[in-house]
Amino acid sequence: MELSVYNIKGEDTGRKVTLSDAIFGLEPNEHVMYLDVKQYLANQRQGTHKSKQRNEVHGTTKKLKKQKGTGGARAGSMKSGVFVGGGRIFGPEPRDYGFKLNKKTKRLARLSALSSLAKDGKVALVENITLSAPKTKDFLSILNGLKLNNGKKTLLVTGSVDKNVVLSARNIQRVSVATPVALNTHDLLNTDTLLLSEDGLTALEQLYTTAE
Repeated sequence: MELSVYNIKGEDTGRKVTLSDAIFGLEPNEHVMYLDVKQYLANQRQGTHKSKQRNEVHGTTKKLKKQKGTGGARAGSMKSGVFVGGGRIFGPEPRDYGFKLNKKTKRLARLSALSSLAKDGKVALVENITLSAPKTKDFLSILNGLKLNNGKKTLLVTGSVDKNVVLSARNIQRVSVATPVALNTHDLLNTDTLLLSEDGLTALEQLYTTAE
């Protein structure tokens, strides 16, 4: 698959780059993408939910009534969950929602997400973006030139962390910046356009074509 290279003004430079089939030409595996996104969302959960059990609520432990002869159910404590103010029966406890996922499964999931974006024509290539200072206005002019300031989600992938670029894009809604190492399947599937800088594409290919 070939992509035209655009400059930061949105003009076609006349150059074309061939995307690696090993990264952008796979048949997307939906199940592994689902597993990777599921793990990502599970890891975002704090898991701090908690309710008081019957041994944690305040109340008397005196037996309320005699065991037999009242015509009602047996009751031994006001702290029972069947009474108002008692402990909650089988309530939530703090827990970790994370689960293990094999490294090769996660790798395949990200490659599947990249291939899915390429298959849908959602990948664009731009020359390296450099800013002399962190200015949101300058970054917006780049998006306008590339016709990406349309309210849809854009994920810019750069070769390395550029503080000026990150700070310039931080206040723009639906725009995020990442390096190839920080990419995850959730963010890839949650974008409308994957905007690759030339050094970002090079770093991405080096990351996924190196021997494991």
